[in-house]
Amino acid sequence: MIKALIVEDEPLARDELRYLLKRSNKMEIVAECDDLDTALQVIDDQEIDVIFLDIQLGEENGMNLAERIKEKRNAPEIVFATAFDEYALRAFDVNAVDYLLKPFEEERINQTIVKLQNRRGTKKNDTSKNNQSTTPIQKNKLAVTTNDRIKIIDLNKIVYISAQNGKTLLVTEEEQLVITFTLTQLEQKLVNSPIMKVHRSYLVNKEKISEIEPWFNSTYLLCMDNGEKVPLSRNYTKEIKLLFGF
Repeated sequence: MIKALIVEDEPLARDELRYLLKRSNKMEIVAECDDLDTALQVIDDQEIDVIFLDIQLGEENGMNLAERIKEKRNAPEIVFATAFDEYALRAFDVNAVDYLLKPFEEERINQTIVKLQNRRGTKKNDTSKNNQSTTPIQKNKLAVTTNDRIKIIDLNKIVYISAQNGKTLLVTEEEQLVITFTLTQLEQKLVNSPIMKVHRSYLVNKEKISEIEPWFNSTYLLCMDNGEKVPLSRNYTKEIKLLFGF
C-alpha cells in the first residue's frame, strides 16, 4: 500500500479525492489536513510516501510546502491536486509526480497511482543495487564518510542520528558529524545494534535515553544523556513503552 497525506482545505474536494484513492485499493490515507504547518508536522511524524497537495490553501500556497520538503532526505513524492493549471510548469521544478486538475476523474487518478508505483519500483531497484550502503554491520563499529574522511565510530558512543535540511547528522558523546549515509541506509545497517528508529527523522541509541518526558497530544520527548531532547513519533511509542515497561 502507498501511504498518502491529503493537504486540501475544501472539504468536498478532500472527500472526493479520498474516495477515489481508496477505491483503487492501493492507497492508505494516513492523514488529512488543510494547512501547511500541520502538513509539515505530519510529514515529520508519520511515514508518508506521497502528498496529494492543493496549491491554494486559503492565504497559503502549497507550492511553498513542496519547495520546503524537496530538500529533505527520503522526501515523500508530491502530486498536485488543484483547480489552477498555471502552476504546472513550476511543478516540474519540485519534481512532482503528477498534476491533477479538479474536478477529479477516477481514470486520471488511477494513472497517477500507476506513476507512483513505477516511481517506487525504480527506487527499490536503486536501493537493491546499493548493497554496500545497506549491508548490516557485523561488529559494534560503523565506518562513515565525513568531510572526505572515513571515520570509525563506536556504536556505544552514538547518542542519536538525525536527518535535517537534507543532511544526516551523527551525534556522539564527543562530536557531531555530517555524514553521507541516509537515515534509511543507517536503519538497515544498524538492525542488530542498540540504535533504533523513534521518528521519521531520528535514530537514537536506546542506551543513551535517560528520561522520557510527556509532550503534547499524547506524544513524548526522549531526553538523551547529553542533555538534548529527541521527539518520539506516535508510530514508535508502543515499542519504547515495551522496551522500558511504562
